Amino acid sequence: MSSFLTAEQNAFVADLLSHMTLAEKIGQMTQIEKNSVKPGDLARLGIGSVLSGGGGNPEPNNPQTWRAMVSAFIDDSLESRLRIPLIYGSDAVHGHNNVYGATIFPHNIGLGCTRDPDLLRRIGRATALEACATDVRWTFAPAVSLPQDVRWGRSYEGYGQTPDIVTPLAAALVEGLRGDGWNSRTSVLPSVKHFIADGATTWGTSTRVKPGEEDNPEDRTLQLAQMPEDRRTLALRGAWQIDQGDARIDEQTLREVHLPPYQAALAAGALNVMASYSMWQGKRMHEHHHLLTEVLKGELGFEGFIVSDWEAIDKLHVDFDVCVENSINAGIDMLMVPFEYERFITTLTRLVEAGRVTQERIDDAVRRILAVKVLLGLFEHPHTDPALLEVVGCAEHHALAREAAQKSCVLLKNDSGVLPLTPNEPILVAGPWADDIGLQCGGWTVSWMGGSGPTVPGTTVLDGLRENLGASNVHYEPEADGAGRYALGVVVLTEENYSEGTGDRHTLQLTEAHRRVLARARARCERLVVVLLCGRPQVITDELPDWDALLVGFLPGSEGAGVADVLTGRVPATGQLSFDWPRQMTDLNRAEAKEWLFRIGDGLGTAGGR
Repeated sequence: MSSFLTAEQNAFVADLLSHMTLAEKIGQMTQIEKNSVKPGDLARLGIGSVLSGGGGNPEPNNPQTWRAMVSAFIDDSLESRLRIPLIYGSDAVHGHNNVYGATIFPHNIGLGCTRDPDLLRRIGRATALEACATDVRWTFAPAVSLPQDVRWGRSYEGYGQTPDIVTPLAAALVEGLRGDGWNSRTSVLPSVKHFIADGATTWGTSTRVKPGEEDNPEDRTLQLAQMPEDRRTLALRGAWQIDQGDARIDEQTLREVHLPPYQAALAAGALNVMASYSMWQGKRMHEHHHLLTEVLKGELGFEGFIVSDWEAIDKLHVDFDVCVENSINAGIDMLMVPFEYERFITTLTRLVEAGRVTQERIDDAVRRILAVKVLLGLFEHPHTDPALLEVVGCAEHHALAREAAQKSCVLLKNDSGVLPLTPNEPILVAGPWADDIGLQCGGWTVSWMGGSGPTVPGTTVLDGLRENLGASNVHYEPEADGAGRYALGVVVLTEENYSEGTGDRHTLQLTEAHRRVLARARARCERLVVVLLCGRPQVITDELPDWDALLVGFLPGSEGAGVADVLTGRVPATGQLSFDWPRQMTDLNRAEAKEWLFRIGDGLGTAGGR
């Protein structure tokens, strides 16, 4: 019995479960990547879910083709014997970001600087509406990680480094995704992730890619990824050193620091949790019965279902039978097996028949999955309203994204009140990054790694400066290689795009390309403003004295003009750091840092609001 269902709904689930064969139950526990689905298999096997991974898009990529694709998968599932609808999932982690034309909001690290639960609630609602427009009712968000070592390539997925920052924002996003109720046709199921302590892993403990195996042809995920550099080069820079590693913290720290955001998300109504690739004290989370079953389902009373991460069970053991047995017996209810789903189904069937996985465990998992589908109203209304397509990328949502970008900005230096800028005199704007929407959006934007250039509709920082100051006052030189002198210059810098372990780095510092543009601009400008768009703090201690002002916009999403709004005083700078900012390379790991350049909560205000 599920307490979130009515007596009638619980009776429906119980009756449906009683009519299911073992094969149909295992089908419901199976989640497949959309490009791997073979014709007829959704109905034949009674598959429970299909997903789009990062970049798992139809061609052409637009809201209409997305809806047609997802709706066709749902219709296929309704051809099964019991007509159980599948639920479609996607990584809508900062907006419905796989869809070209969707609104792209700032990544979580910037949203953490807003300290604004109401903003997160509105972002969740907008994301849900755009996802529902494409018939997607499940998003793998929010990430409630607390990244303690900013060398981690997923740092930008965390709202902050302390539970008091993360907890209210995670709960608010869940509430926004829910809307008027889970049974409304515009609710989207959140997947709170990654359970648990994925942000506390230790550098050097990752086993995702072993040295010398960067080009392993059997690693289909990395073979499909479009990375900015070859994998061996990335590995030399630190890739796959901490992502999916081991959190060697004690249980008190795990409970006091990393558990509260989950408690808040569950209290807000979340009914899905994704297990972490990572380990705790040497044991992988996907086989951690104590944390998944005893703590999450037992102590916290979680009645929803737990989903595995992408191919995560494969990492548990060299014997796939053991991988499946350990993960399901630990408490995983739905298995994300993107490529080889028939192998999983055959294996689990054999394990149940051999008594290595009990029928009771299977029934518990399937009951949880069915209960959530019932609550979402998928049996009565397997499809959403196609009229919702009108809201994808609408003006209202872009205005919200611009507001979010504004509030995410943190002003960390402003000597002599150089900011806000005023349209009184020409200014030099430098850096090719000032006019690059793809880089300001970061990873998880249309593709897994993100991209450079006009990858999504929106505005750049340069667009916003021209709008606010007048195009004639903004002299743009990407490389700052002209000859004229200026009283004031603005240089925009960004990180390269990355996702997950591809973004793990030994060091975090400005590039030679950054330094060249900065030097040229500095030599030609009496005062220099630097705008830093990044997925995590960078070590800038040596460069900072040469700058008159520093505004950090993190990864502002599709509305870079929101950053320009803060620069020009259209709105005040209100953001506060949600991460401690390291002074030296030795301070990148928060637990070992000796001193800070800036601390959590830092942020100067500027006059604005004109």
